[in-house]
Amino acid sequence: MRRISVFGATGSIGQNALDLVARDVDAYDVVALTGGRNIAQLAADARHLRADLAVTCYPECYNELKDLLADTDVEVAAGPDAIAQAAARPVDWALSAIVGAAGLVPGLEALAHGTTLALANKESLVTAGPLLMGRAKAHGATVLPVDSEHSAVFQALVGEHMAAVERVIITASGGAFRDWPIEKLATATLVEASSHPNWDMGQRITIDSASMFNKAMELIETKEFFKVTPDMIEVLVHRESLIHALVGFNDGALMAHVGPPDMRHAIGYALHWPERRALPVERLDLAKIGSLTFEAPDPARYPALAIATRVMEQGGLSGAVFNAAKERALDGFIAGDIGFLDMSEVVSRTLDKMSSGNGLQNAAITLDNVLETDRLARIYAAETFSRLG
Repeated sequence: MRRISVFGATGSIGQNALDLVARDVDAYDVVALTGGRNIAQLAADARHLRADLAVTCYPECYNELKDLLADTDVEVAAGPDAIAQAAARPVDWALSAIVGAAGLVPGLEALAHGTTLALANKESLVTAGPLLMGRAKAHGATVLPVDSEHSAVFQALVGEHMAAVERVIITASGGAFRDWPIEKLATATLVEASSHPNWDMGQRITIDSASMFNKAMELIETKEFFKVTPDMIEVLVHRESLIHALVGFNDGALMAHVGPPDMRHAIGYALHWPERRALPVERLDLAKIGSLTFEAPDPARYPALAIATRVMEQGGLSGAVFNAAKERALDGFIAGDIGFLDMSEVVSRTLDKMSSGNGLQNAAITLDNVLETDRLARIYAAETFSRLG
C-alpha cells in the first residue's frame, strides 16, 4: 500500500487526483490532505479516503473542520505551519497542488524527506527552481511534473538524451480573449476573463490563461525543470488543447504528446510513474477531430510572454519578483483596483524597480531570500496600482 499526501486537495488539481485515488482506495494509505476554505469538501474527502490528517491553511476554520470530523479518527490541524509539518510526515508520493507561493515551503519539506513530489505548484519552480531541484538531488528525492505541458515534455523525453534536444514547444489555448480586438482588452471584465474556452479550472488560473501569465510561468518552469536555455523554448497557440507539448530533436524530428484536455492524464502519469496504467479519460477520435491548428502568439496581445523571457535571462531572484507581482496584480484585477491590461504593467514596473543594481541577478537563491523578495515585490506591486490610469 502506497502512502500518499495531497497538498491543495480541495482545488481542481487536488480533486482530480482524489478522483483517481478513490477509484482504487484500498491501494493507498492517505496520510495527509490539506485545503483552504472549502472545509466541507476537505472533511468529506478525509472521511471517505480515511486520511490520517486533515489540515486547513486558515486557523479560523479549525473548529469547523474539527466538528465535521469529530466522529472519525482523522487528526485535524490548521495554519501554514501545520501544512509544513504535514509535509514532513513520511510518504512515498506527495502532490503539491497548493496555488501560489504558499506551496513552496511544503514542497521543500517533502523533498527533504526523500518523497517523490508530483509538482503542480508552478510557483515553486518559478520562484526557487534551483533551490527546489537542488533539495531533491541532495535528498535522493524525485520531482515529477504535473502541469499538462511539462508532463507532456517529460513523456516525450522517455528514452531520449537531453543533448539531442534542440527545442521545446509548449502549447496554449489562447484563453478567453484570443479572438478579441486588442483595443477591446482594456475594457475586459472579471466575468469575461473568468470563462475559459477549453478547460474547467479555478478563477485565478482561468484569468492567468486569458492574460497568458499562466503560460509565462510555464516558460520559466520549462527552463528550470528541463535545464534548457530560454532560446530553446517556444509557445504555440493551439486552440484545440489536444497537443500539450512537442520536443524537437537534432535530427529534425518532433515528438508530440496528444491527449484530451483532462488533467487526470498528467496526474495519473505522475501517480503511477514509472508505470503507465489505464486512466478514465476520453479516447480521442482523430478522424472525428479532423484537423489541428497552430499559430504564433501575438506579442501585443500577450505581453506576459516577453516579461517571462526577461525573467529567464536575468535569472537569480527575478522569478520570485515576477510571481509575487503577478499574484498581487491578479488580486488587484479581481478586486477591481486595476484593469486587465494593467496586470502586465504592474509586473513589468515591479521588475524594473527591483532589478536596479543587479541585486536580483546576483543574490543567492535561499528560502529566506526568496520569501523576503516575495514580500517586497508584493508591496511594490500594490504601490504601483495608484500610479496607473
